[in-house]
Amino acid sequence: MAEEVLLFGVWGSPFSRRVEMALKLKGIQYKYFEEDLTNKSPTLLKYNPIHKKIPVLVHNGKPIAESQVILEYIDETWKGYPIFPKDPYERANARFWAKFIDEKCLPGIFNACWGEEKQHENAVKEACELLKHLENEIGEKKYFGGEAIGFLDIVANFIGFWLGIFEEASGTKLLTREEFPKLSNWVGVFVSSSGIKENLPPARDKLIAYFRSQFGTGSTDATK
Repeated sequence: MAEEVLLFGVWGSPFSRRVEMALKLKGIQYKYFEEDLTNKSPTLLKYNPIHKKIPVLVHNGKPIAESQVILEYIDETWKGYPIFPKDPYERANARFWAKFIDEKCLPGIFNACWGEEKQHENAVKEACELLKHLENEIGEKKYFGGEAIGFLDIVANFIGFWLGIFEEASGTKLLTREEFPKLSNWVGVFVSSSGIKENLPPARDKLIAYFRSQFGTGSTDATK
């Protein structure tokens, strides 16, 4: 019986793009289903009845939800390109920073771009402090994973691509080369890497227009 790999996602989502990047790096063939989050398909709701969110990977009829969980499943299921470090400490460290990105950086950056106007200055300062931690973590390494793209790089795809979308849509600049030279270098290398550049959203202007339509052009519009 042929192996069946299905992915339910949204073209502009960093979370479903993470899964596509991992599958590409592993060389896994899969069938992609684009979801409309305003009218979720019965199949998505069937496979992810708890959160009702994308991404969902379905492997031979078995669904796995949540992007970081899916990445771990992919790495444990298919041989070839290693996504997680082999060393237990390095694996734990990568998980720590991945959680930091999703639970601290993403909401912090969103708040800096579209939070309340009176809190804008503090929100920008806090977001930059979060990015400084990533600046220190990347250090002199080519990738967060060392000499090759790994789990943390894939999770940090939001910083590598979507942060620039947020900045342009909101008019708030956070990641400057002057303040974050190492992280800026990583962004350039990451988005041009094989397996990554092919799995970034092609319509940058469409994404910018979407975020502007949803949240306005900056903190002054956020409460309208």
